[in-house]
Amino acid sequence: MVKEIMRDPIFLGRKSRDAGAPDLPIAQDLLDTLAAHKDGCVGMAANMIGQSVRIIAFDNEGSYMVMLNPEIVKAAGLYETEEGCLSLDGTRKTKRYRSIKVRYQNESLQTRLKTFTGWTAQIIQHEIDHCSGILI
Repeated sequence: MVKEIMRDPIFLGRKSRDAGAPDLPIAQDLLDTLAAHKDGCVGMAANMIGQSVRIIAFDNEGSYMVMLNPEIVKAAGLYETEEGCLSLDGTRKTKRYRSIKVRYQNESLQTRLKTFTGWTAQIIQHEIDHCSGILI
């Protein structure tokens, strides 16, 4: 179900709790909401739809991907960039890594480890920051 976008910086600034099986419907709501905003958004964290749980969804080179409890375990190639956010007005400078290795659970709650680079890596870092209560 498409959800309203959370714009309260106090709520968005809170660290999200770990996700589990009972949270899987939130992942579907996140995908539905991301698809509804595809013209101006490439990734979302669950707190952007009012759910303070560690779930992200993003455009992975043309198809949507969901991660539960994502954690960056390795990063390389720090650079400065400018990002916007559907939950916040304007753009802000931030630092990101060109390559990241992420440990996460898929929608079957299986633990996975995958390396992402470039634009996809940048999107994932932005959404993981959301899960940690970090706003750009």
